[in-house]
Amino acid sequence: MCAAYDFSCETYPYYDFPFCPPDLWQEKEESLGEVLNGDHLVSAPYNLNFRLDRESHVVCRRNLTRKEVALFRTAVSKDYYLQMYYDDLPIWQFIGAAQTNDVDTFNYYLFTKVHFDIFYSGDRVIEINLLTDSSNRADLTEDKVIDIEFLYSVNWKETDLPFDTRMQKYTMFAHFPLNMKKHQFAITNSFWTIILLVGCLVALYVRVLRKDFNEYENDEELADNQGHTGWKIIHSDVFRYPKYNCCLAAAIGCGTQLFAVVLSIIILGVAGVFHPYDHGVQKVASVIIYAITNVIAGFTAVSFYHQLEGSNSAKNLFLAGSLFCGPLFLTFCMLNTVAGIYESTAEISMGNIVKILLIWVFIALPLLLLGGTLGKMTKSEFQAPCRSTKCPREIPPLHWYRAALPQMAIAGFLPFSVFYIELYPIFASIWGLKVFTTYGVLCVFFIFLVTITALVSIGLTYLQLAAEDHQWWWRSFLCGGSTGLYVYAYCFFFYFQSEMSGFLQTSFFFGYMTCSCFGLFLLLGTVGFRASLIFVRHIYSSIKFE
Repeated sequence: MCAAYDFSCETYPYYDFPFCPPDLWQEKEESLGEVLNGDHLVSAPYNLNFRLDRESHVVCRRNLTRKEVALFRTAVSKDYYLQMYYDDLPIWQFIGAAQTNDVDTFNYYLFTKVHFDIFYSGDRVIEINLLTDSSNRADLTEDKVIDIEFLYSVNWKETDLPFDTRMQKYTMFAHFPLNMKKHQFAITNSFWTIILLVGCLVALYVRVLRKDFNEYENDEELADNQGHTGWKIIHSDVFRYPKYNCCLAAAIGCGTQLFAVVLSIIILGVAGVFHPYDHGVQKVASVIIYAITNVIAGFTAVSFYHQLEGSNSAKNLFLAGSLFCGPLFLTFCMLNTVAGIYESTAEISMGNIVKILLIWVFIALPLLLLGGTLGKMTKSEFQAPCRSTKCPREIPPLHWYRAALPQMAIAGFLPFSVFYIELYPIFASIWGLKVFTTYGVLCVFFIFLVTITALVSIGLTYLQLAAEDHQWWWRSFLCGGSTGLYVYAYCFFFYFQSEMSGFLQTSFFFGYMTCSCFGLFLLLGTVGFRASLIFVRHIYSSIKFE
């Protein structure tokens, strides 16, 4: 049972409400995906035997007390609906309806009869629809004891549709012309934005950097700094290792891991591995892929940390393994407690929590240690085209707009403006229980997002170096990840535009979205840093310094 709002949903067990219990009570043994999805499936009181029609079959007769009437009335006023599965096909139906009366108040009605239209081909079920009969309803407006008779009917119909098309109607909405037009507009907008950025960077390279390279090729006194300006004069400081190199290496390792996780999920989605309403298969895949890719986090963090001449690899490895997973686990524990207090099906039992912990202990942790060991064994050196002096050069006074926060605001706006249109269907699929099937479109936007983040980071890094500010390491990471802050600001817009209310919905939304935006910050921050590092190495390796 789900309390449905515009883009929010609280799930509760069906039989927490005084519906008719089945003759044979059975609880489905839940898989890990169903647990993570908040599913709590039990047998329904309806007998839908194959090709056996029923007409107004009585399920049961109930005498509802005033308390039960008030419970149903509250559920109807909040648009509660039920969700059932038949042969793995999902069906939904509101349990009642509210109608205005002559005095501008509401009358509340409970649907007491449901009708199943089931289409079959051969011995296969192709489609199922659940309808209500408005002539069979009970008035819940007044607080009084009422007698209710619950009924259902079944009608089987033969169809020529093949079995492999049974899920098409659940994905049809995403491919409506209006929705595809929105995707096409956003893709076109993103494409021209990338062309514009590439054009700006090419102009920068041809008109500015190439001119500087040519000057140095004709200069025989390269050791003399006389006449050096901008980025050229800080060549002895630009590769000076940053402060808090342990944290930076851990963030790079964690961001690289999250990049691999997102890319893997998108590839699996494009390949057709995930199906609509697959009982949490995507969430299970995310957990397993995250556990496996810990080897990437460990290797990347420790190897880069040793390149920066770090000595405490154990601390670095701990940070890489807990930088994202730690806050996520703490958030999960708090929200799981909230779900338990509200008796929601979103609560995960202690036994299933132990299963998740075992995945981390026996898969994620060993792979993290393996990656760290391999990273330590590589003993690769940082490839710096220029030697750093012992004393750092003083950074000249800069304008306010060259500070970290204004630069982050500029860096995050452009990537966010490119893909914010795609945020709506993603948020709707997560918090509105809608179907998300346009993985191909998501793949395109992910490529655009990564490309634009890299290009913007390169441009801002050059401007920073041109202002003789050599502390670009952390700046490039923060500017690259600043898009995550824009997405988090969008969360507030989405929240107030929706009809979410209550502590349960608010805590779940902002709790998990905070973790998601933090993960996006780490992912895109890594992209921005890697792109800037390649760029800085390239421009300084093109000139010989002595």
